[in-house]
Amino acid sequence: MRQEYQRSSKSTPPHPNPLPEGEGAKTRPQNVRYVWLISLIAALGGLLFGYDWVVIGGAKPFFERYFALTSEAARGWANSCALLGCLVGALLGGVLSDRFGRKRLLVLCAALFAATSLGTGLAPNFSTFVTWRILGGVAIGLASNLSPMYIAEVAPAAIRGRLVAVNQLTIVIGILLAQFVNWTIVRGLPAGASEEYLARSWYVLSGWRWMFAATAVPSLLFFAGMFVVPESPRWLVKNGRHEPARAVLARIGGREYAAAEMTDIEGSLVHEPAGLRLGELLDPRLTRVLVLGIALAVLQQWCGINVIFNYAEEIFRAAGCEISEVLKNIAWTGSVNFAFTFVALGMVDRGGRRPLMLFGAAGLAVIFAALSCCYFTGVRGLPILVLVLAAIACYAMSLAPVTWVIISEIFPNRVRGAAMAAAVTSLWLACFLLTYIFPWLYAHLKMAGTFLLYAAICVGNFWFLFRYLPETKGKSLEQIERELVD
Repeated sequence: MRQEYQRSSKSTPPHPNPLPEGEGAKTRPQNVRYVWLISLIAALGGLLFGYDWVVIGGAKPFFERYFALTSEAARGWANSCALLGCLVGALLGGVLSDRFGRKRLLVLCAALFAATSLGTGLAPNFSTFVTWRILGGVAIGLASNLSPMYIAEVAPAAIRGRLVAVNQLTIVIGILLAQFVNWTIVRGLPAGASEEYLARSWYVLSGWRWMFAATAVPSLLFFAGMFVVPESPRWLVKNGRHEPARAVLARIGGREYAAAEMTDIEGSLVHEPAGLRLGELLDPRLTRVLVLGIALAVLQQWCGINVIFNYAEEIFRAAGCEISEVLKNIAWTGSVNFAFTFVALGMVDRGGRRPLMLFGAAGLAVIFAALSCCYFTGVRGLPILVLVLAAIACYAMSLAPVTWVIISEIFPNRVRGAAMAAAVTSLWLACFLLTYIFPWLYAHLKMAGTFLLYAAICVGNFWFLFRYLPETKGKSLEQIERELVD
């Protein structure tokens, strides 16, 4: 490997102060606290992504009554409209960040989170509510692209894995925070409250507004924090601003570290294509890997787990729970999601991607089939909660994080941007369809039939993974490219 690096480096312009071979890799950053600080600030985008994504699940029983949403189409649209904004934000993030920089787009993202949280909370009518939710979705889409990208570009190689994993963890923390806030706001709701009481209660008139507006607090912290965060040194070099990039790297790790990193960044850009080369995706050699990536993204959503976050009320109310108990159960799902994310972080590089993905698909198929049987036979209460928590745990340690790992590994370097855009776009479209059609499925198939359908999809997912998913653990990106494409 060292000899290969020496040969490849001959084609790159020599740095005026080159380090001896291997020294750049061994050099440790001197200002680790600073790296952690700017990474944690950037990771607030992930926290807001997680919060804004699931807060609607707890607010749903109340704003639906406030806006008098009774049709399946209206309820599905209220819960899924933000995902269209996510799609737009994900597409814009890659294009605009290359032109204007990561930092500026993250500042815009923070401002958009703050504005849309207040706008949604103050919405006087349903149309305004939907408009603000879609704009909030744009912020989610931007954060899903920009926060991990920025962290990866500023993080030293020695601690990059942990720092990027922090962004995934903050998403889960944001989910848990939203569920906790929702439960805190409604925990005073009397058990067995009648529809007449609910319609005139503070919870329907104003309580749900605080669930959305609470996002403004971390949004403003994110906005203020971004002004002390530097621009990505990789973006600076790519745009010809070498001295500011060198200054950022020196702040992170000192002069020797900056010299070594500048050499690596400049060397990588020598071979980097000027554009995304969308036409290359039509190359027959890439068809298999592109279809694999898109299928993984779609199946991650169509396994059905996200309806638990967005439609928890129906799931737990169908099991005989009161609204206050529903919100408490939702908080439990967030806690389990948080805990088992650590399991995934500890196992993905040791146990491998393929075993975790197969475990997730098989486990969800069994759990959803059991949930279907419970609803069909009239089982209520604790067994439903236990099965839902088991499903969340299974998903959190397998399909949720590992899908993102795999689709970031399998695409060739020259088309990774375009291929990732195709996969992520497919993921958000699949998430929108899943969320939008759930009320229709519930009305026509009931809860038992809906979960049986999700179990069948998970069985199909298991077959697909067993048949087509390769193991990528321990392989370089170039080795994966040779095995899948060349």
